[in-house]
Amino acid sequence: MAKVEKKKKIRITQVRSKIGYKPKAKKTLEALGLRKLHQSVEKVDGPEVRGMIKKIEYLLKVEDA
Repeated sequence: MAKVEKKKKIRITQVRSKIGYKPKAKKTLEALGLRKLHQSVEKVDGPEVRGMIKKIEYLLKVEDA
């Protein structure tokens, strides 16, 4: 039998506008699924998502889901 692990999720909320920031930061927001200010998404916590968060942490608020 395979052991089923429950993946930890995190909630990511955009708290600052992307206006005035570099195109790479804007594309990272879109890759995370954030389109509007104060929009939240839930993602599975992993190294890929954490790397994106670290690049644009000044635009986001991160909390456990």
